[in-house]
Amino acid sequence: MIKEKFKYKTALVVGAGAFGTSIASILAHKFENVILKVRSEDIYKDINDDRINSVYLPGIKLDANIKAILDWSELETKEEESLELIVSGLPTHGIRTFFSENLVRFNSYLGKGIPLISLSKGIDPDTLELSDDLLNDFFPQYRDNITFLSGPSFAKEIMEKQITLVTIAGRSKSVLMDVAAKLETPYFKALPNYDIKGVLLGGALKNVLAIAGGIVEGLGYNHNTRAAMITRGIVEMLRFGKVFNARPETFYGLSGMGDLILTTTGGLSRNKTFGLEIAKGRKPLEIINSQRTVVEGYKTTKAAFLLAQKYDIRARIFTGLYDVLYNDANVEEVLKKLMDAPIKFEID
Repeated sequence: MIKEKFKYKTALVVGAGAFGTSIASILAHKFENVILKVRSEDIYKDINDDRINSVYLPGIKLDANIKAILDWSELETKEEESLELIVSGLPTHGIRTFFSENLVRFNSYLGKGIPLISLSKGIDPDTLELSDDLLNDFFPQYRDNITFLSGPSFAKEIMEKQITLVTIAGRSKSVLMDVAAKLETPYFKALPNYDIKGVLLGGALKNVLAIAGGIVEGLGYNHNTRAAMITRGIVEMLRFGKVFNARPETFYGLSGMGDLILTTTGGLSRNKTFGLEIAKGRKPLEIINSQRTVVEGYKTTKAAFLLAQKYDIRARIFTGLYDVLYNDANVEEVLKKLMDAPIKFEID
């Protein structure tokens, strides 16, 4: 029997990274059972034995109604039958492999009308697709059931119950309102938005600019430089948005400007930290291979560069960062090149 405090029965979260785990904790307020599908045995034991995720969120206790599973066989029949929400916390480059391997299962879930929230913030570096395109390849008949969450939200601060506002994008008003209600807590709220492309582009491209922000800060440049990088970065994001027919207003909202300010100025951003390490002279792959957390902005930098080439998008910051990360260009020389560019009017 469901306890009175729980409005819903079961939620499934795929991926136990920092953000996936924090969303599971939000859902634990309203769902009797929250199932976390994990890949690693150490996280599996951590969550089920000690109620923590020491790899991604060390020292923070998880609710007792969150259960980790390694294998689908651990999902009880009653849990599967009472499933009311799915969350995909996969990195963008992992979407295709996971859903290829689990297509029948998730076709069944979506076919029952169960909504899915994707947390992915990136662009596939091989196909240059956003996560809505990737998921549409697998579930074209269930597009209305799939939503996309993005916005300024450090996982650690969610776990600390800091007041957080994000965007939830999708096609169906009823699905968006349903998902927003399931996510809502006294400290967390998701605001609906129909502009899927704009929300996803903002979430992906801000990771690239966060790396740039980390590099600039690591080199000793201060507030003037960072403010210039953020504002001109938004201009370049808008140029990408125009190609994808995204609404300009979206880039000034939570998933655009909001997330960009957070990740370029806050101290908890993986992408900014990556940029700080680049500024110290470390090589990109050396940094990536030394940690378990995903730096989405690294692969997104390449994808953004290729998109700029394909669609002739003027994106000097993105192109300059690509040269630094993939062509071993000198950062100071790239900055000089940016400053030496011909003067153009501020507004296109």
